[in-house]
Amino acid sequence: MRASSGDFRLTGIVLMVTLITVGVVLSAVDANSSSFRGLPSVVWCAIIIFGLQWTAWIPASIGKTERFYDLTGGITYLAVVAFSLWVGTESGEFGSRELLISTLVAIWSIRLSGFLFLRIHHKGKDGRFDDLKTSPVRFLVPWTLQGLWIFLTANVVIVINSQSGPSPALGIWDGVGLAIWTLGFGIEVLADSQKASFNSNPENEGKWIDQGLWSRCRHPNYLGEIMLWTGVAVFGVSCLEGLEFASWISPVFVYLLLTKVSGVPILDRRAIAKWGDDPEYQRYRDRVPALLPLSIGQRS
Repeated sequence: MRASSGDFRLTGIVLMVTLITVGVVLSAVDANSSSFRGLPSVVWCAIIIFGLQWTAWIPASIGKTERFYDLTGGITYLAVVAFSLWVGTESGEFGSRELLISTLVAIWSIRLSGFLFLRIHHKGKDGRFDDLKTSPVRFLVPWTLQGLWIFLTANVVIVINSQSGPSPALGIWDGVGLAIWTLGFGIEVLADSQKASFNSNPENEGKWIDQGLWSRCRHPNYLGEIMLWTGVAVFGVSCLEGLEFASWISPVFVYLLLTKVSGVPILDRRAIAKWGDDPEYQRYRDRVPALLPLSIGQRS
């Protein structure tokens, strides 16, 4: 399918917004960054992130496939965390905080990208890409947005790993961050496992899941995702300075994207379109909050 003028316009807007966003964040967080070949290492991290996404887009657009989209994202997280950890080490020794948060992100990345990779290979495709992959120009949009997602979510880790000079010793805030990350990661893993088990049962075909964590909130996997990136951000309390706190855009971005743009809104619209006339589903929506499994959780 040939690209239309609308495809070029959409892709151009996405590229422009992405470059401006990345540029603004980099200008705020690069002051204390170590350098590599004349450039701040945080800039190199951005180059690596988008370089890998756009490189992967080429064979994916030729083959009109999204099978390796999530796997590419996972590999990119590992690559950029490893690079920032390596280039930020001036003394030849890795700091405890840097090693810890890098390990946490690596564990999360390997688990989630592997889970999504196996899921798409089991299903054969991801319906989100059906319209996008028919045009190579339009198909560049999700690859660019994945790069932006990685850059913003991993920004705290990139900044901490890339700081020049020694970092403070681990303290109470690092313990708080680890506790929040662990709880969030556990919620996400358990939610994904429960949903995979539910969907694997032929008797549940065409049904919505209302068991386990999914009986407490409609999107527990997203709750876990928001919590774990919040935990990573808390690690920065003891070592970030000045404008480096701009890297805290990470959990804010995750929350806004998942609750206002691509996560909860899209899935809720699909669910309403599929089960909206079912009185039992209506009662489920009235009873179970979208995100917070508490009385303060909003019902919509």
